[in-house]
Amino acid sequence: MLKLIPTISSCLVAMAALSACSSGPIYKDSGRSSADRTKSLLSQMTPEEKIGQLICPLGWPMYEKVSADSVTITDEYRHFVDSLGGGMLWAVFRADPWTRKTLENGLNPSLAAKVYNKLQRYSIEHSRLGIPVIIAEEAPHGHMAIGTTVFPTSIGLASTWNPETMEAVGHVIASELRAQGGHISYGPVIDLAREPRWSRVEETYGEDVYLTSRMAAGMMRGTSPKYNGFDKGVISTLKHFIAYGIPEGGHNGNPSFVGKRDLFENFLPAFKSAIDAGALSVMTSYNAIDGEPTTGNREMLTDLLRGQWNFDGFVVSDLQSVDGLANDHHIAGSLQEAGEMALKAGVDVDLGANCFSLLKKSYDEGKISDEDLDIAAGRVLRLKFELGLFDNPYIPEEVTTVRSAENIAVARKAALESVTLLENNGVLPLKKNLTVAVVGPNADNMYNQLGDYTAPQDEDNIVTMLEGIKAKIGSSNVIYAKGCAVRDASESGIAQAVLAALRADVVVAVVGGSSARDFKTQYKDTGAAVVDSKAVSDMEAGEGYDRASLSLLGVQDKLLRALKATGKPLVVVHIEGRPLEKNWAKENADALLTLWYPGQEGGNALADVLFGDYNPAGRLPITVPRNVGQIPVYYNKKFPRGHDYVEMSATGLYPFGYGLSYTTFEYSDLFVKQTGPESASVSVTVANTGERDGEEVVQLYITDRQASTVRPRKQLRGFKRVMIPAGESARVSFELDRESFLVYNKEMKPVVEPGEFLIAVGASSEDIRLKEIITL
Repeated sequence: MLKLIPTISSCLVAMAALSACSSGPIYKDSGRSSADRTKSLLSQMTPEEKIGQLICPLGWPMYEKVSADSVTITDEYRHFVDSLGGGMLWAVFRADPWTRKTLENGLNPSLAAKVYNKLQRYSIEHSRLGIPVIIAEEAPHGHMAIGTTVFPTSIGLASTWNPETMEAVGHVIASELRAQGGHISYGPVIDLAREPRWSRVEETYGEDVYLTSRMAAGMMRGTSPKYNGFDKGVISTLKHFIAYGIPEGGHNGNPSFVGKRDLFENFLPAFKSAIDAGALSVMTSYNAIDGEPTTGNREMLTDLLRGQWNFDGFVVSDLQSVDGLANDHHIAGSLQEAGEMALKAGVDVDLGANCFSLLKKSYDEGKISDEDLDIAAGRVLRLKFELGLFDNPYIPEEVTTVRSAENIAVARKAALESVTLLENNGVLPLKKNLTVAVVGPNADNMYNQLGDYTAPQDEDNIVTMLEGIKAKIGSSNVIYAKGCAVRDASESGIAQAVLAALRADVVVAVVGGSSARDFKTQYKDTGAAVVDSKAVSDMEAGEGYDRASLSLLGVQDKLLRALKATGKPLVVVHIEGRPLEKNWAKENADALLTLWYPGQEGGNALADVLFGDYNPAGRLPITVPRNVGQIPVYYNKKFPRGHDYVEMSATGLYPFGYGLSYTTFEYSDLFVKQTGPESASVSVTVANTGERDGEEVVQLYITDRQASTVRPRKQLRGFKRVMIPAGESARVSFELDRESFLVYNKEMKPVVEPGEFLIAVGASSEDIRLKEIITL
């Protein structure tokens, strides 16, 4: 019989294998790559465990607050881990009327950290393979949790026209989220808002692709691991993919009618820009395009995102949008089939968990494969490894960095920069020795200035318009009367407001709208509010509150007319989530401003502007219509130019990019130079010709004078917010690259076509100061 004598090399291989076994599986080795660890873990997981990584139910039922400093996990969470192998939760720390979480039974930042550690410890210790849970939170303008910093809503942030401010806001959001255990930030919303009746305009950066792209990229620089590392950054989930902001009739979730070329030229670039800047998650939307729901659109979710853009993050459905394939769009016969369709299309995570939780049956029936599960689960698990959740899963429970003085300063800066002055006949800035009547439904209502997706607030943390003005000039110089509510038809308070105006030197009327939810509001399973004709709250915007008109509701118009009749100077301030009609105020107010929803520092920002301590430089990110019948009325419509209506002009009341200052600026010496076959440089001198230091937002627009396909009449392709001292000037430069001149030709190929391009520089889309033609 032959004896097999082991060689030295075979012994070494055997010893290495034994060593590897004794040191544990590869996925637990922090020295290995995330890809290797993910592959190792997947090889040991059952189909049920993989499916568990793909479901994301509501997070707030997973804990219970026992006392002021004690929390515990619930049986629902134990079931989620023990029976479902769940790996992701959404909105654990969310507090609002929908969740029924209040200041009393919700979580402060330190309690949130305790809850996170308890959830995490149970998941690691009770899941078979020790897989940590990952938590996603709403954070479009600050983490939607108790005790966090509240920034202006996105439409206000976009009014700053300042990507650097966006970056600073992003840093705060990421740091406050991580401090409490969140690793995924839902936001920013980068839908284009071309339909102002739509209830979610406030969540967007406005109507323009270039501005939205720049602001989203700024936010990504503040939040994403690409710039901040996986130890400090968060996974930002871009919302909503795709063309969700133009629903038919303005109804949230309705079909969107948009051509493929328009989709690629206007709606997709902001997502591509944010992904290039580090976004690692994309959320699908409720709408359908050309009969195909976006949650089931493989061409968009797989062929484009993965194939063309090389996106390597994960795709999550909007809440119950997978269900919607069956229940709303009626293209699936059951929730199980809806789950199969979404997974095959490229959805990795089912937010709501009603459909993917049925995928085990689909697997057993051969309708989905191991490869399908490995691809989706692998995308989620790889990011858990990248974030360090397997190696450093717990966080400190004493949280002191949330709503810090530094973070509040960023909120105040953002609010200040967003204030947009629309009219001023010289009444502003006000002198600080005047007696001021402050009136209106939004003058002293803190929730009305915060916007949707905001948690309950301690009154001491929010500065209302009234409080800001009192702090600026003293309470003895301020007379307050509410006058009326936003929507209620009662006129009983108008007489008191008139008396206040008669006793004052000037009137500041704070009107507009509200997205403030209350505990009387009814909600859909998706969290969208349901309009109730029996309950008259102030809410007229926010998810689910679509409008048929854009006029001021209730008796606000009567209040303004009564105040005007007193003969006192009238300053009208809009707190709003969409561009409400301002026709009367334009003609009758002595000054008109919009602050959108300015966040917690709104009152300080308004007071600083009204009394001249800050020179406003906000610019409109969306056109203000004259009438709802003009919609859509966005600035960059394609040729040919529309003609006027019988009743009115076809142009908006206030154009995209518009905003006034307390000083004046002149433009001169435009210089345009071709720097390459598909690039150019542009520079212009801007002089401050007034008596106050001020910021100008210099805007550059391009018109392709002849192309193979119909082009926009003009398209924003550059902007800079520049501080220029009184009497001085600045040279402002722009670099135009290939993207600036790009067109999708007849073959749907992105090309730069030779020809003439009009370069226009000015203070808004309609206030063009200098032009020059360049030939490429």
